[in-house]
Amino acid sequence: MLDMRLAPPVSKYLKKLKDQKLRELFRNALDGICENPYIGKLKRGDLSGIYGYDLYYQRTNYEIAYVIEEKSNENIIVVIMAGTRENFYEQLKNYLR
Repeated sequence: MLDMRLAPPVSKYLKKLKDQKLRELFRNALDGICENPYIGKLKRGDLSGIYGYDLYYQRTNYEIAYVIEEKSNENIIVVIMAGTRENFYEQLKNYLR
């Protein structure tokens, strides 16, 4: 199991979630990513090196974007962004600039 760090936008988004089932779904997804960091799909193009993990809840698509940072003796998962799929990748590109 790898260590995980949450970027400020992720912490802020998860803190704002009111629906307990959705919060639990995100928590389970993050635990699953810790267990197997390659479970997400590797993005291509200008988002190369970033993994995306999809969630579905009440007919809404949610996305988690993360990278795997390789340090000298360990790997760390850094979750960059989480949220609904609508305009997600545009927001992610703006955040990475």
